[in-house]
Amino acid sequence: MEILRKLLHYANPLNLFRKSEGEGVNLRVMHGINKVSMTLFMLCLIYMLIRTLSR
Repeated sequence: MEILRKLLHYANPLNLFRKSEGEGVNLRVMHGINKVSMTLFMLCLIYMLIRTLSR
């Protein structure tokens, strides 16, 4: 359940560019890259699912 909550948090566009309190620059950049890669992964999964179902 915790993983689903984190995925939904990452999928929220309002959280993509929000600054977290008390984090260094390197950690914020790392989290930003992780959010972008997770978003792209989810979009690719949705695309593959739609492509498979349309055949």
